[in-house]
Amino acid sequence: MWNDIETTNDLLNFRIVADTAAQLIRDSGNEPLSIGISGSWGSGKSSLVKMIGKSLNSEAESEQKYLFLEFNAWLYQGFDDAKMALLQSVSDMLLEEANKQKTLIEKSIDLVKKVRWFKVLKLGAPIASGAILGGAVGGPIGAAIGAFGGLFKGGDLPTQEELSKAQETYKGLEPELKGILKDEETTSLPKEIASLRQAFEEILEGLNIKLVVLVDDLDRCMPDTAISTLEAMRLLLFLPRTAFIIAADEKMIRSAVRSHFSNIQIDDELVTSYFDKLIQVPLRVPRLGVSEVKAYLILLFAEQAVSKGVITQQILDEAKERILEAVKKPWLGGLKQQSISEAFGASSSSLEKQIDIAEQLAHIMATTEQLAGNPRLIKRFLNNLIIRETIANIQGMGIAFEELVKLQLFERCASPVAFEFLAKKVSESDDGKGGFLIEIEEKLKRGEEYEAPDPSWKDPFIEEWLQITPLLSDVDLRPLLHLSKNTIVSLSGIDELSQEAKEIYNALLVAKSIQATLVTKIRLLHEVEANQILIRLKRKLRSQEWSSNSLYSVLHVVKAHPSLGSSLTGLLEEIPEAKRLASFIPLLPNEEWTKSILVQWEKDTNTPESTKKAIQHKFGGK
Repeated sequence: MWNDIETTNDLLNFRIVADTAAQLIRDSGNEPLSIGISGSWGSGKSSLVKMIGKSLNSEAESEQKYLFLEFNAWLYQGFDDAKMALLQSVSDMLLEEANKQKTLIEKSIDLVKKVRWFKVLKLGAPIASGAILGGAVGGPIGAAIGAFGGLFKGGDLPTQEELSKAQETYKGLEPELKGILKDEETTSLPKEIASLRQAFEEILEGLNIKLVVLVDDLDRCMPDTAISTLEAMRLLLFLPRTAFIIAADEKMIRSAVRSHFSNIQIDDELVTSYFDKLIQVPLRVPRLGVSEVKAYLILLFAEQAVSKGVITQQILDEAKERILEAVKKPWLGGLKQQSISEAFGASSSSLEKQIDIAEQLAHIMATTEQLAGNPRLIKRFLNNLIIRETIANIQGMGIAFEELVKLQLFERCASPVAFEFLAKKVSESDDGKGGFLIEIEEKLKRGEEYEAPDPSWKDPFIEEWLQITPLLSDVDLRPLLHLSKNTIVSLSGIDELSQEAKEIYNALLVAKSIQATLVTKIRLLHEVEANQILIRLKRKLRSQEWSSNSLYSVLHVVKAHPSLGSSLTGLLEEIPEAKRLASFIPLLPNEEWTKSILVQWEKDTNTPESTKKAIQHKFGGK
């Protein structure tokens, strides 16, 4: 099994990006810098962030000392204020460093107190409201209340429940506050901010360090938490000798900006300007191509071989270096099966089956929309394989691993209707073999045109899948189908939607127009999860009668995530000629992929005339 946590073990050739980001931090000298690492769910953002930290630490002879803080804002959501947790984490780390260097200890302790004072300011408004209602607080705490007055909005008083929570919070903090505050220390919020910034700056300079904050999972936070954390960095911590590396999908942050300012009209240019102020250098996690997926697969298989004692760690390390080097230089031929075998040398014979599987799966895993070269989904796919292989061995099924791989790939990437067709055909046979596959496989061997045995099999993926070895026409598929239906870990878990995504999906099924609120909610989802909704909707549409309403559901997703639009090409091509309604045309976005489909429709003599006129009108009455 392969774990699903971030790592600095580079199997994806991310080192180039990591080293580039590390060099940007070195070149920034003492100037502050914020780098955004953007990528979809499961693409490897967290691992890349860790690799940047490792790259900075690798420069042994550097005169610059780096102090690293890993901060996960999502862990504090719903439990604590993320920005306060960030400030406290930084101040505590600086105090720890001061103790190590035996210098600036008192100043660092004062900094910790100032940060705690900011926590008091956050709680100030409800506590002050409690004082207004009769629960006055005296002494230095009472003097502090004066600083809270400016935090009220419109003079609204809190609810009784809020007051009760505030009073309980105050009771817990009172002993600590008395040790923090003195009458003369109470001052205005702007002065406190300036004082806090100055204290941070003096300590960083005095300790001669550069603080590097690695912020992860920001795009999993609610919009207000994400934006307030970023603003806290800019307002309170964006100082000389600081650098922030922020792992978050850029689209999610932009959506969070829109949501944060939902009461204000804000256009794309303003969103971009605001984003650029928060993140100076945006970097994207590279999407894996066929060669990268192939390398990833074989290196994962090789890791498993090391754990089983089939090859040594030294053989893997040397092979990994050669494989990743070949991937870096596609102009020299790329990563071919021969170069993989040469990388493992004499041990390649022990991995012959795995190398062949990686060679055949790479293109499908890199290009099919269900996997799209996503490292996390690929790893989960392989973990399911291992589980099913283990169950098969325990039950004495005697299943070949490559057959298991091929059928699971079909289950993962083909439509449920196509999978049911296969299962039905196998159940109807006496020997459990897919006899109907024999003729199809033979035709494809001869290079003849593929003819689908069922409408659900009219799929480019299935045509490619049929040609992967081993051919299954002479294989008893009943044990394989038994595993796919009854294993306790099903592939559906990979596609499982969050509760929020399920609610959006159900709302889309009954949508009769484009609803802005639904589009906004979809924008706040990860693109991977939005794509899973789109896949489900497309499956649903294939089983329904086509109407203008049936397109509204998928167009919501495309409007929220335009990058997913091109995946509708195949869906539109499936629409029968007579069902190409004129009412469809205004609904389709003005994208290049749309135009290519509509041009085909216009040229097709079977397309209704009303639809052709609508297409001509859409493109300027040509």
